[in-house]
Amino acid sequence: MPAVARSCTMGIEGLFAGVREMRALFRHSVVLAALILAGSVAALGQLQFPSPDSSPQAPNPLADTTVQPGKMILFDLEARFAKDVAARGGAGFAQWFAPDGVLLGNGAAPVMGQVAIARFATWLPKDYQLTWTPVDAVMGPSGDIGYTWSHYEGHSKDANGNPVVTSGRFITIWRKEPDGSWKVALDAGANEPPEAGDCCRLPSPGH
Repeated sequence: MPAVARSCTMGIEGLFAGVREMRALFRHSVVLAALILAGSVAALGQLQFPSPDSSPQAPNPLADTTVQPGKMILFDLEARFAKDVAARGGAGFAQWFAPDGVLLGNGAAPVMGQVAIARFATWLPKDYQLTWTPVDAVMGPSGDIGYTWSHYEGHSKDANGNPVVTSGRFITIWRKEPDGSWKVALDAGANEPPEAGDCCRLPSPGH
């Protein structure tokens, strides 16, 4: 075969070989694309999408990472304190005081010592209900003393059976005892005058 013809033949064969390689590469690309697409569809099928009528869950306040552990300890103590007082009245109130605890009442002499406080706080839940919820709490740097404060209300009835409501503000100092328990070291409250109205009440949330 002349050299020119051999050269042309080799050129054509090379062209066909290139076409075959391109076809094979195209087939591999199509298969790879199909596999990627199938994997994407399967992954989408495993995703959990919210339904149109689903509503967001309310946040759990205990999951709030901005609340310091010390504050949560004091809030928990106040909740247990208030629950005990609601159930047992004065006896439950007095039991939360330290042996050397002090009670400062409105316009009254200090009551010093848990024994004296127990003799003073003799009301029954059916006669008087003392309610409160702490607004704020601060734990000291040592972690064994802190305070809470808020607004309180007392509900009772007069001699004629008419409801009587007293209200005021308080501060409670909590102290960790040597045995690890927490007790009230000092509780001080001041009644609001009857004509005060809403001037001394805490603002509602958002205001």
